[in-house]
Amino acid sequence: MRLFKKDYATYEDEDLMRFFIKGDRKAFEQIYDRYENFMINFFYRKLWSDREKAEDFTHDLFTKIIDKPTAYDPSRSFKTWLFSVANNMCKNEYKKQEVRKPTRYEIPEDGLVRDEQDQPDREVDKNNFKEQLNKELAKLNEIHRDVFMLRHFEGLSLIEIAETLGINEGTVKSRLHLATKTLASNLAVFRETMV
Repeated sequence: MRLFKKDYATYEDEDLMRFFIKGDRKAFEQIYDRYENFMINFFYRKLWSDREKAEDFTHDLFTKIIDKPTAYDPSRSFKTWLFSVANNMCKNEYKKQEVRKPTRYEIPEDGLVRDEQDQPDREVDKNNFKEQLNKELAKLNEIHRDVFMLRHFEGLSLIEIAETLGINEGTVKSRLHLATKTLASNLAVFRETMV
C-alpha cells in the first residue's frame, strides 16, 4: 500500500493552519518558513530598526501561534490575521516604552530598481532619496504611516490592510491618499533628479 505524502508547499496558508490546528507540525513549519523573514522585516521597520528586537518579536509571534493555534479563525485570511497580531504586539511595545522613539522606516534593499549602468551621481541621488523618504515617513502621523508601509513595503492589498488594522476600506484609501500626497509634495525636489 502506497502512502500519500503531502506537499506542504502547494497548500494555501489557511489550509496549513487547519492542518496545524489538528496537530500537524509540518504544516506549521511550512507557515514558519513562508513568513519568518517577512515578519522580521516588518518588526524591524516598526520597532526602531532594531534587528535583535525584530527577531525576538518574530520568535514571540510564532510562539503565540504554537501555544494557541485555535486563536486563528480559518475563515479569515491568515496573512491579514498574522499582520493584525504583529501590529498589536507593536502597539503594546509602544505603550511599554512610554515615550516612543522616532520610528525609522527603512526602504527594503530590493525596493529600488537597480540599473547596471547607473552613473555614480544617480546612485547618490537614489541614496539621498531613500534617506529623505525615511525622514518624511517618520514625520507622518502613525495612522497614515502604517497604511503607507503596509501597502508599499509589505505589499498588502487595500482589503488586507483594512482587515489588518480593523478599519474599513474607504478609510484605508483616504489615509493612503493623504500619505502619498504628503510624501509626493515633500519629496517633489527629487522628481527631476530621479527621471
